Amino acid sequence: MKRDTIFYTFFQRSPTLLFDLIPNSPSNPEGYRFDSVAVKEPKFEIDGVFLPPEGALGPVYFCEVQMQTDEFLYERIFAETAQYFYRNRSRFNDWQIVIIYPTRNKEQKDIYPYRVALAGEQVHRIYLDELGNIEQLPLRVGLMVLTTIQEKSAVTEAKKLIARAQTETSSEERRAIIEMVATIIWYKFEQLSQSEIEAMLDIPVKETKLYQEGRQEGRQEGRQEGRQEGETVVILRLLHKRLGDIPEEARAKISTLSLAQLEGLSDTLLEFATVMDLQTWLDKTLL
Repeated sequence: MKRDTIFYTFFQRSPTLLFDLIPNSPSNPEGYRFDSVAVKEPKFEIDGVFLPPEGALGPVYFCEVQMQTDEFLYERIFAETAQYFYRNRSRFNDWQIVIIYPTRNKEQKDIYPYRVALAGEQVHRIYLDELGNIEQLPLRVGLMVLTTIQEKSAVTEAKKLIARAQTETSSEERRAIIEMVATIIWYKFEQLSQSEIEAMLDIPVKETKLYQEGRQEGRQEGRQEGRQEGETVVILRLLHKRLGDIPEEARAKISTLSLAQLEGLSDTLLEFATVMDLQTWLDKTLL
């Protein structure tokens, strides 16, 4: 499961989520934006940085989502963040580091050289399994914890989060929460069909942001072509997202489908678990 990608998606959509995890949030959390930055000489790539509003002097927050053990994590983090802060000193009045672990056993073992920094108030180590009962956590923090829950319990907890979102949030916020829950379940249960996911969560997969983005990307590529050609581009993009590389033989068959058949494939493709499922559907349709 690509949990680090999911977390960075969460932060991109809702930068204030980071400040639900740490004490002493900035006075203007809504103004922060989440970004990645590059540091030259030597060149570092820092994926998770929360920057204060343009022109406003404030602290910069560095965020690292660490789902696998890295025995040189702190060496890298402190080198990268110190260099970036040095290069941009005039833009910030403080720095903070937030490291998110699923459990303590994923943390770097040898932390002795960094004992002072880790014991201070500028480095925050978050262990998701120690945050408490998911039902009692703020909704968005509960989403983060959901990424660490085993599959056998994930659906139950996901449905509880959706139920809470329906009663505790506005319509816009509710849609965002449901999209995030669906994304997590999508990655946990990639082998399941569309109908199975719908049944588990009581929401249509086609209404989730993940699915809609896939269709939008395809439509953008096909916008200069006719409706049928454009729909073919959409289908191929979605199939690639779902199954990976599509064999040339299957692509050729898809290009011969009528518009009605393409629409049928669009309605069915999320039920495919393998390329063989796609090929079976094509063979039956083109009989």
